[in-house]
Amino acid sequence: MAGPNSPWGNGGGNDGGSNGGGDSSGEPGAEGAEPSPDRAPDRKGPRNPWLPSGEGAPPRRSASIEDIFRGRGEQRRTGGGGPRGPGGFPNFPQRPDGKSWLPLGIGVAVLVVLGFSSVHMLGPKEQGVVTTLGQYSRTVDSGVNLTLPWPIEQIDVVDVSSFTVDMIPDNENEKLMLTSDKSLVDLSYLVRWNIKDLKNYTFRLADPKETVREVAEAAMRASIAQVSLGQALSGAGRAQVEQDVRERMQRILDFYQSGVAVQGVEIKKADPPAKTKGAFDNVNVAQQEAERDRSEARAWAQQVIARAQGDASSFDKVYAEYKLAPEVTKRRMYYETMERVLRDNDTVVGEKGVNTVLPLPEMQRRAAPSPDASVSAPTSTGGQ
Repeated sequence: MAGPNSPWGNGGGNDGGSNGGGDSSGEPGAEGAEPSPDRAPDRKGPRNPWLPSGEGAPPRRSASIEDIFRGRGEQRRTGGGGPRGPGGFPNFPQRPDGKSWLPLGIGVAVLVVLGFSSVHMLGPKEQGVVTTLGQYSRTVDSGVNLTLPWPIEQIDVVDVSSFTVDMIPDNENEKLMLTSDKSLVDLSYLVRWNIKDLKNYTFRLADPKETVREVAEAAMRASIAQVSLGQALSGAGRAQVEQDVRERMQRILDFYQSGVAVQGVEIKKADPPAKTKGAFDNVNVAQQEAERDRSEARAWAQQVIARAQGDASSFDKVYAEYKLAPEVTKRRMYYETMERVLRDNDTVVGEKGVNTVLPLPEMQRRAAPSPDASVSAPTSTGGQ
């Protein structure tokens, strides 16, 4: 079929190619024939559109279906058509001098890791504990600090200036404690503390926060056991208990070299147990009423004492006048006493046991001027 003018031929006049004979001249039309890389296509005949153009072009692949699928299988096994290195790994891009970028990239990554693990910036409230191969080395303060790269040296940064506040108990449950008078009180309090020695805080205690809570509870129970229920419930008693608990906690923590500084203890709630709260309320009401009665009695006593002191002062003055003129003073005192006694009395006891009733109040009312009268007339009274 491939003649001189066939686009599949190479311009040769061999008729055997049209019959598909055993001529292996390299024609693409021949079945099972491979194109020869040493043989260039005939420039005079028509160009085969399926052959690569230009000199130095790679030869055309085989048209056999087995060769096509064989090539695709090899491409899938190698993971693509890109350049491959030894072992089938892809080759890294090369530098202009022909060397690989891989060693340089590894070196940069190592430098970055060393920089992050060797340079440390600590805040103004922070300190760091440096350990060398797991052993304590030193304590560093705030600012920029340098250490050996990981894993030779490691640093643990902790905030040592801020206060930690623990609420005991941390829920709504009762925390009953026994007082010195065998009474129970429900307490809720908070503890403020911070770190004063980071080395001891890190290595002396297995669980520093839980240790502080346990020491606080032990100190509070010991202090409450030394005061009565009334002192535990009152404001003045609370202040003394808080101070005692703080000092007791600090002594215990210093004994264990915990590196903790207790800044303060504050009692938030001090109530009787819930089951006896009603009885305690009744007792408080009775105590308040008793205190009110005592206050009223003290006020009445002060008034009586002031009146008695005034009467005594008046008597002293009268006695001074009596010593100067006894008869005159005696008569004046008699008249004043009789006037005070008989002022509102209608009965007059005369001689011989005769009681004479005089209408003195009625006569006084009649003698009193009327509010509407412009001029009041005097009235006269008589007696036996």
